[in-house]
Amino acid sequence: MRTALLQSSGRPGSVAGNLKVLDEAAGRAAAAGAGLLVAPEMFLTGYAIGDDIARLAEPADGDSADAIAELAGRHGLAIAYGYPERAPEAVYNSAQLISADGTRLANYRKTHLFGCFERDHFTPGGQPVVQAELDGVRVGLMICYDVEFPENVRAHALAGTDLLLVPTAQMHPFQFVAESVIPVRAFENQMYVAYVNRVGREGEFEFVGLSTLAGPDGVARTRAGRGEDLVFADADPVALAASREANPYLKDRRPGLYGSLV
Repeated sequence: MRTALLQSSGRPGSVAGNLKVLDEAAGRAAAAGAGLLVAPEMFLTGYAIGDDIARLAEPADGDSADAIAELAGRHGLAIAYGYPERAPEAVYNSAQLISADGTRLANYRKTHLFGCFERDHFTPGGQPVVQAELDGVRVGLMICYDVEFPENVRAHALAGTDLLLVPTAQMHPFQFVAESVIPVRAFENQMYVAYVNRVGREGEFEFVGLSTLAGPDGVARTRAGRGEDLVFADADPVALAASREANPYLKDRRPGLYGSLV
């Protein structure tokens, strides 16, 4: 599956502006042969927008989801994006995957909130593994800080995730996560991991870019720089199957020795 990573902070505070950015990126991604476009954490609204998070939050099936379904269908590719989700009981930091025919395939609520900013504005989700089938690939969803907990990613590996999508808002000085942790997560769990970041300064935060798609061999198939970018890489099911056969990590586990830890 040719996957496009949209490294951008869009237009913080402007849903309409961000939909335009996504539309333009989807056109470029489709022209390059991508079947999937992944946008960063909170891409729909912007991340560091304070109380506007609650004001701009929408249901998973809201107007913006309909707009993204329309542009996914028009460009003929699936789209994953981050947004603040308005639910009856709370606001969640969520990511949604919509197929190329406009079907809402999966919606994930961030389970590990980072710092006071997120804890002040969101309620943590309670479902660690959310997946969908996309063109024969089992795709999982996770958001930013979630991927830094190895138990979280291992749960996806045990559930058969092939390609883990991680919309993120990774900030300075934690760029080592993009550079080092993500390739290790892909290797130790024998999967592809697409980590898609924001860039530039928003409020008190400086986002570092470095979006990457790492393979099950621990090698980055693509890596963006520090500015706005659209980069591409392939998640190859055949290569993944061969890697899983050659690397026995999951087969050699002895959960009886450390089951109490998880």
